[in-house]
Amino acid sequence: MDFEVEDEEVREKKKKSKNNQKLMIGASIFFLVLAIILTLVYLATPKKQKTTVAPQQTTVVEEPKEITIVKEDSNDRPLAVMIDNNIGDAKHAGLLDSYVNYEIIVEGGLTRIMAIFKDRQVGVIGPVRSARHYFLDYALEHDAIYAHFGWSPSAEDNIKELNVQNINGMVDTSGFARDKNLPSPHNVFTTTNKLKNVAETKGYLTTSNSWKVFEYSTDEIELNKNEKGEAVEKSNLQTASRISIDYSATENRSYNYDSVNQYYLRSTNGKAHIDRRTDGQLHYKNIIIMKVENKTMDDEGRQDLITVGSGSGFFITNGYSLPINWAKSARNAKTIYTYADGTPLKLNDGNTFIQIVPISSNIVIE
Repeated sequence: MDFEVEDEEVREKKKKSKNNQKLMIGASIFFLVLAIILTLVYLATPKKQKTTVAPQQTTVVEEPKEITIVKEDSNDRPLAVMIDNNIGDAKHAGLLDSYVNYEIIVEGGLTRIMAIFKDRQVGVIGPVRSARHYFLDYALEHDAIYAHFGWSPSAEDNIKELNVQNINGMVDTSGFARDKNLPSPHNVFTTTNKLKNVAETKGYLTTSNSWKVFEYSTDEIELNKNEKGEAVEKSNLQTASRISIDYSATENRSYNYDSVNQYYLRSTNGKAHIDRRTDGQLHYKNIIIMKVENKTMDDEGRQDLITVGSGSGFFITNGYSLPINWAKSARNAKTIYTYADGTPLKLNDGNTFIQIVPISSNIVIE
């Protein structure tokens, strides 16, 4: 019985298998015929032309170059600070953060520096020293607030006569502090924030639209090349790898050109001029030498300068020097600097040291 059952099952399976085979064959034939029909339809259908879309070209727009030494679109009013230059082996602070420095002779054959700051917060500036009246002429042309610690009689008179907005550390004590590790009077320091705070309490404007004295170039100025970068011969062009300037029998300033960094390393009386904050040697991109007549005006040996008028000098940058002329029509007028052919002077983007020297000074450029 069992076997009969098995035989019946086998027969049933065989029957189902045959039926399945028939269905599979029928389905295969159906799909084959369908594929042939679809192929014929596809071949009979007109083909559309493919259109190639050209990739869009993107135009790269270069951002315009900007001056880094100052913000030309900023109306931040400059601060002009009188700097003591009779400090022995002590170090100056802030002279790398100022965008322009002026050095001028004072009594005893010594010099003082006026540093001009704009657009930067400088934490230490100094040592700060007293005013001399002819420095006002250059502070005024920058429309700067003039900061000092004391003044000569002429400076006091001129500040009042010319209505110079000034900050005197002898009176405005909150703007200054002494470094007790240094001897007085060579130990007074300030900051840009302190000076601005004092200026605001005194009601001074801290913005200016007439601060600009110099034009700067975003492209490197090479005095031995034209605007196309081609070498040119100029009869009055000379190399300037080393500069030496005598202010007096005891005071000499010199610069050596660093061709790798393209700036001038500054020395005073044969020693590297060192920055208090970085312990590095002070360095400058542009050097202007101005010959200005000076004379002794009192028994103390205080000096007077003929700043209004015209004179000659040199512009030095990137290893070369060219003669220039300067002209100033009034004490508060901006000094105009031009080359011998009358072309206005333009500075390289970088800090500038202006050496205002007596006409009789010995100047060596080599």
